Amino acid sequence: MNKEVFISNRKRLMERVEDNSLVILFAGNAPKKSADEAYPFTPNRNFYYLTGIDEEEHIITLRKKDNKVEEVLFIKKPDLEKEKWLGKTIRKNEAIEISGVDEVKYLEEFLPFVHSSIITNGITNIWLDLERDSFNEDATYTEKFAKKLMRKYPYVNIKCIYNYIAELRLVKSEEEVKEIRKAIRVTIDGVEMLMKHAKPGIKEYELEAYFDFVCKKEGAKDYAFKTIAAAGKNAAVLHYVANNSEINDGDLILFDLGAQVNYYNGDISRTIPANGKFEGRKKDVYNAVLRVNEKIIDAIKPGANWGKINEMANDLLAEEMIGLGLIKDKKDYRKYYWHSIGHSLGLDCHDVGPRWVDLKPGMIFTVEPGLYIEEEGIGVRIEDDVLVTEDGNEVLTKEMIKSVEEIENFMAK
Repeated sequence: MNKEVFISNRKRLMERVEDNSLVILFAGNAPKKSADEAYPFTPNRNFYYLTGIDEEEHIITLRKKDNKVEEVLFIKKPDLEKEKWLGKTIRKNEAIEISGVDEVKYLEEFLPFVHSSIITNGITNIWLDLERDSFNEDATYTEKFAKKLMRKYPYVNIKCIYNYIAELRLVKSEEEVKEIRKAIRVTIDGVEMLMKHAKPGIKEYELEAYFDFVCKKEGAKDYAFKTIAAAGKNAAVLHYVANNSEINDGDLILFDLGAQVNYYNGDISRTIPANGKFEGRKKDVYNAVLRVNEKIIDAIKPGANWGKINEMANDLLAEEMIGLGLIKDKKDYRKYYWHSIGHSLGLDCHDVGPRWVDLKPGMIFTVEPGLYIEEEGIGVRIEDDVLVTEDGNEVLTKEMIKSVEEIENFMAK
């Protein structure tokens, strides 16, 4: 994306941060996998949101003093010998061109910069990305850094910048929406490819491979998450990823998958019949889920509350369950549906930010109702990605077919 995007992201963030503050974000490192092999590196998404740089070890600092902001990016000093093995690392001029920061220094200068910010410039607030998944999670690198700061400078206030950035990320810029559109386009192409090859007798992982091929062919950087390719009773497991069962005649196959392009994600679920035809009970369940999908999409508009929409989905699905003879009382709907109606989509597939918000133009949410009937070997989920617009919404995944007739006609070809 154009560097103006990252310049704007930093500007909007620093408007929220008080004076006498230093914001520090780390790109992160690829963890060790085994022996001398590391896992593939992926940048801390908040660091990437502010810089557009996707190399490990780099650090961005934003110092606000007398209501003026100074931006300094700290990068690795080039190691020409190491580059023979691992490839070229970013140079100062390249970092400026990508991120639009004011100044770039080498990592060796970072700690002296922090020290002088506190001692010489009178910075009293240090803002760090201190996100954690749970109380029992191991300390992150950033948390360990925060502890060092508190020991050496006990009079400095350590604050968490995570929620400020998360709120900004909830509303996507036009440039971000373009990236998500690209990821969705690749995802749709991949789903159509596997639909063309779906048939009884093959393994779930074979169909997954067709999706993988399209993603690689079209230059997707990664996947939004591990692909779910669940046939028959496997589809009643919400995050089934083993993908190693044989597909039987009469099975419905639930796919939940997404391509990642420039770290922005698509996320689509479709459920198709292995033999190309929806029949009997399976068709009834599918159409029940489809009706809820379409009604919820119609409810998405500026000012609508996502929590209320989730409650609406629960009620609609409960009504469908009663119609299908699955339950008699709406309060029992959790027997066959136990997740929420969707989530924000962006740099993370389950993107960050407050959850039960009033919708604003630029927000993107998934709509993914489902019914999971383990005793009947049926699992159906239909998921679309929806952009909130000024006057309603746009279904970004509208080109991905989903009616019974469309799917049957496509597979018949």
